[in-house]
Amino acid sequence: MKVGLQPALSDANLDASQASSQRQLSLSIVARPTGTEKSIPLNLCLILDHSGSMHGQPLTTVKEAAYRIVESLSPSDRLSVVAFDHKAKVIIRNQQVNNDAEKIKKQIDKLKADGGTAIDEGMNLAIEELGKGATNTVSQAFLLTDGENEHGNNERCIKLARVAAEESITLNALGFGEHWNQDVMERISDAASGTLSYIEYPEQAVDKFTQVFTRIQSVGLTNAHLLLKLMPRVRLAELKPIAQVAPDAIELAVQRESDLVSVRLGDLMTDVQRVVLANLYVSQLPVGMQTLAQVQVRYDDPSIGQKGLLSEPVLVETNVITPYQPAINPQVQQHILALAKYRQTQLAEQKLQQGDRLGAATMLQTAAKTALQMGDKGGATVLQTSATRLQDGEELSESDRKKTRIVSKTVLQ
Repeated sequence: MKVGLQPALSDANLDASQASSQRQLSLSIVARPTGTEKSIPLNLCLILDHSGSMHGQPLTTVKEAAYRIVESLSPSDRLSVVAFDHKAKVIIRNQQVNNDAEKIKKQIDKLKADGGTAIDEGMNLAIEELGKGATNTVSQAFLLTDGENEHGNNERCIKLARVAAEESITLNALGFGEHWNQDVMERISDAASGTLSYIEYPEQAVDKFTQVFTRIQSVGLTNAHLLLKLMPRVRLAELKPIAQVAPDAIELAVQRESDLVSVRLGDLMTDVQRVVLANLYVSQLPVGMQTLAQVQVRYDDPSIGQKGLLSEPVLVETNVITPYQPAINPQVQQHILALAKYRQTQLAEQKLQQGDRLGAATMLQTAAKTALQMGDKGGATVLQTSATRLQDGEELSESDRKKTRIVSKTVLQ
């Protein structure tokens, strides 16, 4: 498995007469099969809320979704299951599935709805279980809850998500119903490079589990970090310099490694590109082709048991000309719009929290227009609907807020 790394600038040309110019650098990153790799076993943990609010159809459908996942695992895959209410317990220790699928399903079936909610306790046990099967596997967790973390500590959840990331564990968060904390769940999934999903109705549980499972089955490389070496006279923007825009919008934390900028990407999939957008400022350069940066990806390849591998370095070049003629890249413009939609929606939420309903509605309308510009009609409909409700003096329901958050991060399928 190799890394495919494709850079592109928002405008490939630079004005030689300008003292300073701004450019968006798009980096598309994907795992590329070479045809010689072996199948990589999955190391999966299901972290399931079975608190009292999950009684009835919610828990029944979650069990069905879990059964479907168990049936889809290969004998060499590893599985553990952690259940939590106001405390947590391991109901299936980390083990190879082998031919024990029916036995595993019977253990899951014993779950009863009772008690409160302590998400961090479930996360802590899950990280321990996943650590037992982490060698030469793809480590993933599904965290499902329908409630607030009233018996736990939200900041501990975020810290545990960062611990998971350090141990190359990806956490995918699935919120069930209307009463889960979208801020905490998003921070968990973002910190551990996972995806955030909203299960609005119990009957959607199987489909949502299947969507996330299909995605993680395509993981080819793990623990990927983007390494960016900027040339003299090139710098990153100081505020929010780098963000992921696909498959989900995530603000990325920037680290310094000597003369390099490092950003953790997490898993690389074989059929879904991770697209990262960096905001660059370039001081005046002489006429001709000039190098702005060198990019590489550091990654682990569990199929061959090797860590800290480096992709071939790729140069980012610009054509400095006079007189200046723009050379706009339409694909990068799409990525810029995706990030704008995400950030505009975030601003709308901030205004709503401050009691500025009109300001929130205006920002949501702007985000809806941005979604339309990028061809995201489904997202535009959700965003405009929320804006209209605020303008009409209505309150946004928990469902409205959660849908708005989800469509801000990705394109509806």
